Amino acid sequence: MFAAGTGPSQGALIKSLSFVKKVKMGKRMEKALKEKAAASSTSQDAADDESKTPEPYSCTGMFEQDFTELCRRSGLQQGEIPPVVIRPKRPPTPPPPDPKAQTQVSAEDGEEEQKEPEEPKPTTYTTKDKFQYFKPTVQVEMENEDKPATVTEIYIRGWKVDDTMMGVLKQCLPTIEKLHTLYFWNTGLTEKTIAELASFLPQCSNLKNLTLDGNPVLEENFALLIGDDSLLANVSFRNNHITDKGAEMIGKALSTAKSCNKNLISLNLSYNKITDIGATHIANGLRMNRVVLSLSLASNQISDTGAKKLGEVLSRFPLTHEETVERRKLIREKGSPDRKSPSPPSRGRAESKDRPGSKGSGTVLDKTDKKRDKSSKKKQDAKKEKEEDKTVKGGAKKDDKWKKGVSKITMLAEMQGTKTAKGKKTVGGKDKKGALLPESETPDVVEAINPLMDSVENIDGQLWIPGNRALINLNLSRNQISEGGFKALLLGVQYQMTLNSLQPNPALKGLMRISLNKNAISPSNDAVSKLQELMTTRDPFYKPPSQSPDGDSQSHGGQ
Repeated sequence: MFAAGTGPSQGALIKSLSFVKKVKMGKRMEKALKEKAAASSTSQDAADDESKTPEPYSCTGMFEQDFTELCRRSGLQQGEIPPVVIRPKRPPTPPPPDPKAQTQVSAEDGEEEQKEPEEPKPTTYTTKDKFQYFKPTVQVEMENEDKPATVTEIYIRGWKVDDTMMGVLKQCLPTIEKLHTLYFWNTGLTEKTIAELASFLPQCSNLKNLTLDGNPVLEENFALLIGDDSLLANVSFRNNHITDKGAEMIGKALSTAKSCNKNLISLNLSYNKITDIGATHIANGLRMNRVVLSLSLASNQISDTGAKKLGEVLSRFPLTHEETVERRKLIREKGSPDRKSPSPPSRGRAESKDRPGSKGSGTVLDKTDKKRDKSSKKKQDAKKEKEEDKTVKGGAKKDDKWKKGVSKITMLAEMQGTKTAKGKKTVGGKDKKGALLPESETPDVVEAINPLMDSVENIDGQLWIPGNRALINLNLSRNQISEGGFKALLLGVQYQMTLNSLQPNPALKGLMRISLNKNAISPSNDAVSKLQELMTTRDPFYKPPSQSPDGDSQSHGGQ
């Protein structure tokens, strides 16, 4: 009975156990499916978040904050973002030691005891931990270190500025209002990064100084930085391996027959590979440019041919066919400054219908018209004098209008240390004290004239114009110039001095300083000595020796 009863109970037990296992397996499968679905949903949400573009960052003008945030958004890790630090400055000179602190008198025995002061820590340098000095940093100078929005100068040295970093600078630099200096030294710039830099530099309204030293680029597209829309005044391209290819582009950026850079004042092309061909291109760029004041071509490969071309530009040169055509266009549009407007003969004929207008009648009418014009001008000048005297009595400064209406060439004249001489023709006349009014001199003295509209001289069927007298500093040191090049430069300086005596111009004084050290010529050569004598007197800091009452020159040092 027992054996027969146990059979069915065991089968039921086995069935129940299998059922329980199936239920557990079903719950496990269901749980696994739920976890899988949840994981897939979270991964999908994460992918959706990554695919969403972040909100664009608007720069605030605070360089450190904007630079760090833009670097983080561009994908740089925290340790890869160069820190923005204050540019280190040389510590001041320590004060001299106090002599009273060196000795101390003992009160007990009355003997003077010598006490050695502790040696102070060095203040002429600062120390940093291990390789901290070589880590990439962005050095800045500020007007006020407590105000982060007053960054004026940015220095990047010794680390590569790639496309990502240039993109960051493109966004944050135009928002810095007081930025006026940007310095890149040995930063591995490329054709693309230089083009990117040139695209946003005009947006930096106060940026005037740019240095790109030690950045050789195979394409040599540095001329993009000094194009027609450039606002830069001082540019340095030293040690960039610039050849004649880059010099040609730079020369065209300085000026052509139809365009001219009107803001660049100083250009440094030292320590490059410019030969006579490149120097000729640079000289051609100075033909129509009357803004550049300083040019450095030191430590290049220029010989007599390039020096002769520069000397020709300084003295006088014939116009090319393209320049002659452009001159004719300007004359047709604006009128020649040499021509006098012809008297209209139709007025006399219209007034006298009975008889045809004759030459004599036309001249009489012209004379009467001129008299009327002169009388009206005198009345207008008298009114202007009265109004200006009233403004002076009322407390207004005379120089206010002059400062508002000053032009580019006036600034150049001030940089050269020149002043307007008395006795020139003016529109406003003189005030009660007899001094010339600066406002009246504005139209006659500081008017910007296109070199093509200057007075010309026809020699053998060619039109010759005076050369460049705006350039005041030229550096040709450490080249290969010999006697022929020195003579050409000497003739150029002599021509400028003669022209200044015949046609003085306060804004165009001519070359005042030229550096020709370490060239392929002996310092005792006649051309060298003559050029040095001429340039000594033309130096703006030159002081002639004082003379005694007997006429003998005395030294400034005295007895």
